[in-house]
Amino acid sequence: MKLEKTKAQMRKGILEYCILSLLSKQEAYASELISKLKSSKLLVVEGTIYPLLTRLKNEGLLKYRWEESTEGPPRKYYVITPLGESFLDELAKTWQDLVTSVAQITSE
Repeated sequence: MKLEKTKAQMRKGILEYCILSLLSKQEAYASELISKLKSSKLLVVEGTIYPLLTRLKNEGLLKYRWEESTEGPPRKYYVITPLGESFLDELAKTWQDLVTSVAQITSE
């Protein structure tokens, strides 16, 4: 039971980085992001991603636009902002430092 909690916390910790990275490649709506994350084996639920997207938008890292859909209600497409791009660059550096440190520690 503890292992699953630890794994969930690890995934949750890198979710922000993964979302910003996906949106730096192309805009997307929440369901697309969830699908891409799940296909990469990052298990995500709507209850996690929607508040995170809102927080990233409120921090100025994302913005969104509405687009009509032929398959239901309008969709909110998220786009990374220039501030979000800068933040993503810093996260990428931090991630690389972390990967290097963990590899060093675990290989000793």
